[in-house]
Amino acid sequence: MAAELRIPQGQKAKFPAVVLVHGSGGISGSMDLWVHALNQAGIATFVIDTFSGRGVTSTVQDQTLLHSLAMMVDAYRGLDLLAKHPRIEPSKISIMGFSKGAVASVFSASTRFKAMYGSSAKFASHIGLYTPCNTRFMGDTDLTGSPMRFFHGTTDDYVNVVPCRAYVAELKAKGVDISLTEFANTQHGYDSPLAPEKLAVPSAQSTRNCQFIEKSKGELFNAQSGIPFSYSDPCLALGAHVGHNPDSTAKTVKGVVEFLQSL
Repeated sequence: MAAELRIPQGQKAKFPAVVLVHGSGGISGSMDLWVHALNQAGIATFVIDTFSGRGVTSTVQDQTLLHSLAMMVDAYRGLDLLAKHPRIEPSKISIMGFSKGAVASVFSASTRFKAMYGSSAKFASHIGLYTPCNTRFMGDTDLTGSPMRFFHGTTDDYVNVVPCRAYVAELKAKGVDISLTEFANTQHGYDSPLAPEKLAVPSAQSTRNCQFIEKSKGELFNAQSGIPFSYSDPCLALGAHVGHNPDSTAKTVKGVVEFLQSL
């Protein structure tokens, strides 16, 4: 497993940090944008490459190549490593994920998964961009208590925002410090400055029409049909869009930086 740590310039003894978890396309131009924005704000970044060490280049066409929760385990190991670093403040290490990586970011807040795969170290906050919220795990509202922030485009036809609205509302009702910021006319991967305004990805596997639920530990089922989870499920769609939205990106960067600086 490989990762890159960048520490901001400055005289501080210890810096807050963010573990960054990429999406299905691997590390892209948006990651560079976030590294520079966060470093300039005085926040260290730890970019984990969950693909290369496993011989994976992309899961866009085949999501079975790597489970999203395996990426969560990678993130926990990154947290453990950072928590021991002499230049990092261990109580101020957050996690931020993008699409497939946002699953790792969001569900690393689960007390169940933390007990199974984590350690005594705890993420200070959890941030997800265009997060797939359409798989519900047992006990997924029992969380560590760290604040959570979601950002999503309403026109995203790769990952549907609707399930996130329900999940966020459920967590809010339980008293979790959480918010979902939505942007109109904003595609999937909207923070990638190298992408055009809208680009078709005909081969992309999308579960935007699916809702999966864990009925017994480790067993996922289609919530509507009751059939076991599979990427050959009839609900699976092929083809989606990505695209850059500079305004939504600027607002997201501002929101994330202000949130992290408030911790």
